[in-house]
Amino acid sequence: MFPTLIFLHSIFRWLVLFGLVNAIFVAFRGFSKNLNFSKKSDLIRHWTATIAHIQLMIGFTLYTQSPLVKYYFTSPKTFDLSEISFFSIIHGSLMLVAIIIVTIGSALAKRKVADRDKFKTMAIYYSIALLIIFIAIPWPFSPLSQRPFIRLF
Repeated sequence: MFPTLIFLHSIFRWLVLFGLVNAIFVAFRGFSKNLNFSKKSDLIRHWTATIAHIQLMIGFTLYTQSPLVKYYFTSPKTFDLSEISFFSIIHGSLMLVAIIIVTIGSALAKRKVADRDKFKTMAIYYSIALLIIFIAIPWPFSPLSQRPFIRLF
């Protein structure tokens, strides 16, 4: 099950990133051009948050199955900037914060009355979440932990 979860988590990373970048683009475009918040804009807002939540659930499941995390919580408690600490604390915490920000941004944008305010709210919250996600992803060039762009089985 662990390799399948890693593969799904790796694939959904790209769906989350694409969804957020697309939603941010739509939001900035809609805000700057004073467009109507259409059904399509609302679907982009909704599905971006939904894909992020699916990724979070895959991540939570992966977290409970991870040998690195299990080792971290059964070994002596010293925090260092190792790969074990990264996946046990930093990655999960930052990703949880990012998804909370996406959720809040989506909910607030949905409740706004003015279309411009909906786009502005989406742009701000989704951009902050994207920045946090970029920091927390274990990129192949990351100094904290390196992983390939796509993990296969």
